[in-house]
Amino acid sequence: MKHILIAITLLLTIQNIAQLKQLSIEDCELGYWKGLYPSSLMNLQWAGTDKQYSYITLDSKRENTNDTIYVKNASTNSKMAEHIITTADIKKSNVDAERFYSITWLDASSFYYTSGNSFYSYNYQTKKGEKRISFSEKAENKDYNKDYNLMAYTIDNNLYIANGKEIKIPVFESSNKNIVTGQAIHRFEFGISKGTFWSPKGTALAFSQKDETNVADYPLLDINETPGKLTSIKYPMAGQPSEHGKIGIYNIASGKTIFLQTGEPLDHYLTNLSWGPNEEFIYLAEVNREQNHMWFNKYDVKTGEKVKTLFEEQMKEWAEPEHPAFFIPASNTEFLWLSERDGFQNIYHYNTDGKLIKQVTDHKWVTNDILGFSKDAKTVFIKGTSADPRENHTFAIDIKTGKETNLTKAAGTHNTQLSPNKTALIDNWSSLTVPKQIDIVNVKSLATNTIHTSENPLADWEIGTTEFLTLESEDGFDLYGRIIKPRNFDASKKYPVLVYVYGGPHAQLVTNNWLGGARLWMHYMASQGYIVFTLDGRGSGERGYDFEKVIHRHLGDNEMKDQLLGVDYLKSLKYVDSDRMAVHGWSFGGFMTTSLMTRYPGTFTTGVAGGPVIDWKWYEIMYGERYMDTPEQNPEGYKTASLMQYVKNLEGNLLMIHGTVDDVVVMQHNLAFVQACVSAGVQIDFFPYPMHKHNVRGRDRVHLMTKILNYIIEENK
Repeated sequence: MKHILIAITLLLTIQNIAQLKQLSIEDCELGYWKGLYPSSLMNLQWAGTDKQYSYITLDSKRENTNDTIYVKNASTNSKMAEHIITTADIKKSNVDAERFYSITWLDASSFYYTSGNSFYSYNYQTKKGEKRISFSEKAENKDYNKDYNLMAYTIDNNLYIANGKEIKIPVFESSNKNIVTGQAIHRFEFGISKGTFWSPKGTALAFSQKDETNVADYPLLDINETPGKLTSIKYPMAGQPSEHGKIGIYNIASGKTIFLQTGEPLDHYLTNLSWGPNEEFIYLAEVNREQNHMWFNKYDVKTGEKVKTLFEEQMKEWAEPEHPAFFIPASNTEFLWLSERDGFQNIYHYNTDGKLIKQVTDHKWVTNDILGFSKDAKTVFIKGTSADPRENHTFAIDIKTGKETNLTKAAGTHNTQLSPNKTALIDNWSSLTVPKQIDIVNVKSLATNTIHTSENPLADWEIGTTEFLTLESEDGFDLYGRIIKPRNFDASKKYPVLVYVYGGPHAQLVTNNWLGGARLWMHYMASQGYIVFTLDGRGSGERGYDFEKVIHRHLGDNEMKDQLLGVDYLKSLKYVDSDRMAVHGWSFGGFMTTSLMTRYPGTFTTGVAGGPVIDWKWYEIMYGERYMDTPEQNPEGYKTASLMQYVKNLEGNLLMIHGTVDDVVVMQHNLAFVQACVSAGVQIDFFPYPMHKHNVRGRDRVHLMTKILNYIIEENK
């Protein structure tokens, strides 16, 4: 066990506690609207050039006339260099203008925005506006190609294009509801976030299509109808028949579509589509259903035929490509590829014949994304965790030599935007001690111009203190934790504890940003005399493949060991009341909460599990089979992880919560667990949130968190 690394109080004032405002749960859940989060600049972005940036302020009176766009000089930030554009100004140019939540710049003087079912542009120098394109009022999954003024969109399961003249040009229509075109496939796994992909020159549209004929229908009850109405979603459960994916190419000029000949088996995964710069080829990362073998394939755009496999990756546990190829500017034949093949996500330089030119980075930390390339294409700009995985930074890397420069020097979590000509960054960052700061950073000189700083929005409120700590797993990994103590902490007293857990892949709870990654309700609990503890155990995100793969085929086992290591640490603290420990989590955290309550009974007096996975055979194929294989391949792993068999072990108080139309962790999980409790004569508490999906959002979230936190306080007395 390692010593606490950082212990920093979040309150920078020395006011007496009696003078401080007391957080309510409503304050915590609606805090953004109450000014309890650090101030920022809305829709901050580069304004079409490296020399200026823009942001938006909304009219507080909501009169839809004085929403304002500010355009400022990126070098001087001087008042003389700014332009101010209001919705009233734009309406004078005889174009529609609704509330400005966002705009997108076309060049240094004009931008476009949405109003109703049209895109409009406005030039703030000439003060002229025009309608660029209109589309169907029913349009969803909109994908606008601003360079060529083309809009791809879906209506129901069909795909259409709008141009400046026509609103609804069919790309693919089918009356078969099992055929879904133009939407994300494979349930948004493998880095997939959309289903349409414009070619670089706008001459063609690649699109995803899935055939869900073989996928089982899953019923959800709509209680807003009289009588109630069942609606079905397609939900492929582990080991069951899956969807069949395809990739189509629609030629704008001819109006014809061809499909890539991706072959069999039909239920393999088609991911991370990349257009070649000359539009002659498409590149696909294809993964077998077992998810342990990836082929990076090259296809002819005209014929749909596979040209060749450029390279393959095979992993014992899983192969999970999450990024397309990044083609180097001015080169039709060279690209960068992100891969975890050596244990951490690093950058590899390839050509389109499949030759590995070199490994560009050899980090023992995670490269998260590629932002872009310098104008001379010799430098690539990347986002990554850096050596401290609780942080995120931006680096400039020489592609030939591998020499790298950290462009975001300050410790913390940095979210950056690269300027159009790649000479500067907008660096939006925070840390445990910095609520919010936004800088313009010159990528060569590293000179910075601070354009926004936020005061501590919680200075007048009773907030706990946050400390980071590091423990060591049984196999030698550092495990990062966070402990929040009451502001008036007294080491001579005994405090109850709430452990907040997630514990699953792709998630990280302990980060060096404002509040240390904690949610504001955790400080409400600290004000109620609680210590709130979180530990990112093995399997969680941003730590590399070796850290994550230990969960393979036996979800929950090692993750619980790490949480219990945290429990042992807490019990070693003289001020912790080890007889009053509670645990709470949602989704994978709900699975972890229920697992800890039933597989390690007596550790916690109280648990609240939201949207929990109870048996992985009821979870979806793409995620579930990656980490557990199929129930046929891994019967012992599924049996051990199923929480139905541990019901009789339950000690203490357990509240189960579920949204009744959850389409991620379907409600079958929770209802089956409740049924098992009834059969075993075990008492638990259960609360449904009607017509909510996988989480409870909006004002209803105040009710949710009141339910959770009151339950913990009352039952953990």
